[in-house]
Amino acid sequence: MSSAQTPVRWGIIGTAKINAKLLAGAATVEGMEVAAVASRSAETATAYAREMGIPRAHGSYEALLADPAIDAVYISLPNSLHHPWTLASLRAGKHVLCEKPYTRLPEEVEEAWAAADGAGRVLQEAFMWRHSPQTRRLLELLPRIGPLQIIRATFSFPLGDPADVRLQPDLAGGSLMDVGCYTVSAARLIAGEEPDRVHGEQLVGPSGVDLRFSGLLHFPRGITALIASGFTTAHQGLEVVGRHGSLFVPDPWHARSGTILLRTEAGEEAIHVPFRDPYGAELEDMNAAIRGEDRPLLGREDALGQATTIAALYRAAETGSAVTLG
Repeated sequence: MSSAQTPVRWGIIGTAKINAKLLAGAATVEGMEVAAVASRSAETATAYAREMGIPRAHGSYEALLADPAIDAVYISLPNSLHHPWTLASLRAGKHVLCEKPYTRLPEEVEEAWAAADGAGRVLQEAFMWRHSPQTRRLLELLPRIGPLQIIRATFSFPLGDPADVRLQPDLAGGSLMDVGCYTVSAARLIAGEEPDRVHGEQLVGPSGVDLRFSGLLHFPRGITALIASGFTTAHQGLEVVGRHGSLFVPDPWHARSGTILLRTEAGEEAIHVPFRDPYGAELEDMNAAIRGEDRPLLGREDALGQATTIAALYRAAETGSAVTLG
């Protein structure tokens, strides 16, 4: 059957702001339907469904998981709730796209992907930037700058509301978890391997989570990555330095500008990549995997590398010493 004949029917667990970006991406994808949303109260779910144009509302997460008309769920809950509700979703027979970061605990990754394998369901960590054509083009350009030496990745924005879930330690908040995980993802992707040693420094705020985090990742083949995240200033960028030049991406995570700057001895060349909504691309990847047409771009190995590196960075920051991996 064609994708138009068999739409993948999605439910959303949670009413987080990021849902709006996913829904905008979903509107660009054929062969899928966002059919339901769940909140912790019927009133909130109903109001949200009406606002967002979602057909059905469930007054509990359990009710959505019991809905037989839902094939897959997107989990946009706070970080600490990702793992328990992923397991519950898999037990209910749903495919799962879980918002990043899945966890900072490698053992939770192992448990979740084992559960997905056992249930015969697709599970993917929602790093939408990895699905962008801009990211693919960046990887294609790496040979033009020669052997890689240094990666610099930053992502920060000002966060002023002390009640924000990203500032709550019991919800696994912190800048490294929220936006710094993108910089970790970039370093690992571009290096093409997992780090063997990391250093970390953090500025801990009044609530007990990191308001700023800086890290250094060393990779076995000699590449060094410098990463930084924060809730105090607005900044983002991704630079890759090789022996014969460098690549700079001013908008690496959302790819709205679609620009990659190639800098060599010959000068600077601006390479433009047509925009494709990264959330839409992410959903297309999930739907293809659910239909059995392809493997998901990101699986257990990538999620495990993410969690292992994040855990090591926090341990390094807390102890003031380098942490060796592997």
